[in-house]
Amino acid sequence: MNLGRAIRVIRAQRGLRQDELAGAAGLSPSYVSLIERGKREPSLVIVRKLASALGVPVDLVMVLAIEPKDSGSVSAADVRRLAEKLLRLAVVADGV
Repeated sequence: MNLGRAIRVIRAQRGLRQDELAGAAGLSPSYVSLIERGKREPSLVIVRKLASALGVPVDLVMVLAIEPKDSGSVSAADVRRLAEKLLRLAVVADGV
């Protein structure tokens, strides 16, 4: 799983800077940067904070974090399409 990439993709979709996300989640900007660059693996508590600050369900973050090696018999393309649809739905539901 690549949680950092998932957080970065959602943050960019939301039009937030790292420092804005960090402030909303109660984290330091440097810690968010480390997560997004894959230098730190966030705990579930941190993922929940970030998802809440991004206005998306934790499940969406987890789906976006799936890598081809994690998906088993499901194709990476199918996982990516599902994740993109979920992200679009989250953005539309939020009115962004």
